[in-house]
Amino acid sequence: MLDGMRAASQNWLGRTLMAVVMGVIVVSFAIWGIGDIFRGFGQGKLGVVGSTEISAEAYRYAYQTELQRLQQRLRRVVTNDEARQAGLDRQVLGRLVTEATLDQKARSLGLAMSDDQLAKSVQDDPAFKDASGAFDRARFDAILRDNGLNERTFVREQKATYLRQEIGEAIAGGVTTPQVMTAAVDRFRNQARSVDYVTLGSAAAGEIASPSDDELRKFYEARKPQFVAPQYRKLVTLAITPATAAKPEDVSDADALKLYDSVKETRFGTPERRDIQQIVFPSEAEAQAAADKIKGGATFDSIAAERKLTAKDTDLGSLSRAQVSDPAVAEAAFALKQGETSAPVKGKFGYALLRVGAIAPAVLKPFADVAKELKGEIARERSKKTVQVLHDKIEDQRASGKPLTEAAKSVGLEARTIDAIDERGLDHNGLPVADLVAPADLVRAAFASDIGVDNETINTKDNGYVWFEVQKIDPSRQLSFDEVKAKVETTWRADAIEKKLVEKAGDIVKRLKGGEQLAKIAADEKLELKHNSNVRRTGADGLEPQAIVAIFNEPDHGAGSATAPGGRLVFQILDTSSPEFNPDSDANRDLAKQLRALVADDMLTQYVQQLEKDYGVKISEAAVRSATGGAEQ
Repeated sequence: MLDGMRAASQNWLGRTLMAVVMGVIVVSFAIWGIGDIFRGFGQGKLGVVGSTEISAEAYRYAYQTELQRLQQRLRRVVTNDEARQAGLDRQVLGRLVTEATLDQKARSLGLAMSDDQLAKSVQDDPAFKDASGAFDRARFDAILRDNGLNERTFVREQKATYLRQEIGEAIAGGVTTPQVMTAAVDRFRNQARSVDYVTLGSAAAGEIASPSDDELRKFYEARKPQFVAPQYRKLVTLAITPATAAKPEDVSDADALKLYDSVKETRFGTPERRDIQQIVFPSEAEAQAAADKIKGGATFDSIAAERKLTAKDTDLGSLSRAQVSDPAVAEAAFALKQGETSAPVKGKFGYALLRVGAIAPAVLKPFADVAKELKGEIARERSKKTVQVLHDKIEDQRASGKPLTEAAKSVGLEARTIDAIDERGLDHNGLPVADLVAPADLVRAAFASDIGVDNETINTKDNGYVWFEVQKIDPSRQLSFDEVKAKVETTWRADAIEKKLVEKAGDIVKRLKGGEQLAKIAADEKLELKHNSNVRRTGADGLEPQAIVAIFNEPDHGAGSATAPGGRLVFQILDTSSPEFNPDSDANRDLAKQLRALVADDMLTQYVQQLEKDYGVKISEAAVRSATGGAEQ
């Protein structure tokens, strides 16, 4: 639909409308009622909104376009099952229903757009302009071609889009943000609290007696779902990437040295830096007179004092040659010896006297220190062609029916067998399986596959490939008490400590609410008292998000507790301050713009929802499934 192209040519309302097209989906389905809207339709028709049809072909095209965009973002193949699980099919359907609803309304209002109006809009669209700002017909044709559109289809869709935006403009074009709303959000966002707090660690729970076997068994029975062995899979994998195929030992010293010479200054060197001071004069004569004084015994600093310049006025800082913006000044400064003052130098801002203070010499890592790194880079670059050749050979072997192990051996490689891996990428010991290439993608794909399935190759970010086969599946099972007795006791003890800390924190909170001060309680209990005078809902140093939520859930001068790393946090609110609202501040002007967009979005969402109710929405479930390859489900 050329969404990005259209958005580029529209104002904030246009962008908001496009957001509504996506955002109304979930609510729309809730309003329609999934069971009620699906009806049977003739072949080729997926649904209707009023009298406006949604064709199966339009839905299929929109779905495939979004699926391709998703795959490009994730840099991997996304199956239809994965896309449906992520809700992509419903997202696309919701967008088309919203568009059809607004198209129906445009027709009922008699809205239309002439070819001349459209031509002017297209010519004014920045997406179709060249560097000089003129409409570029070749660029226009190329963009349409890249998006799979011909001119007739583009014109039809653009007219519909502009008419939808006209409706949006009429509904929400004049929306302004009520100042009371901006003030409320500003107050909520910037309200600050001053708190004292202490953390009760595990030691504060006191002595925890060892549990009996009966206690542990009861604890185990009550929490059996916590003690379940995950499903494990045995995999055979093969990874070929520029890194795995690289052979740094085959790169000669001469080749590595050639690369070193081309990049050493920028990558392995620190340039010479000099502390530079300058005094600028309006004329060459004045600069020369000052230089003569210095030759006669005056100092650079005394000349600066005569001109009422401070050290801050004359100091340019510690700079490399490249950091000095004036080439003449750079040339002169880096020709001086330490402590030496220059003759008058004609620079961009007048004639200057320069003095150089401390000099930090250039530092360059020797070739021997970086040779290994450079050889690795060269080898990885050279191996890119090798990777593709190996990929094609292995795919040929797999196409002939050979298992991955044999396919790997046919090209001189060894496939790796992973005896057990769970959905988190962990082995039987709960440790990450080491040295996996693209581990997240591999595990996700492996657990979406099955034994004997010919799996799609996983593409890596560095243009490599990972193959895998599922050889065995050990299903998830309930672990017996004897298998996990040690873990049960550890969990029981942690639970017992937590209960003790919650109880102790509750006692302290009662005392605080009774009028005591946390500072005194902390001293009596030998707890470390901490203070934060700037706790905001957006964050606070030293406090976890759950503690901040708890602090703002209490009234001013209140007290409470929250979970904390390693224990329980108890706090007392000393003061609450709210900022004075300034509607003209940059922050609140930006906030008002953001809220205006949200208000407009809400209005448009409600409007579209009501139109859907008025017109009626019917969708063929079979057509949706067929268009997304899910007809068998």
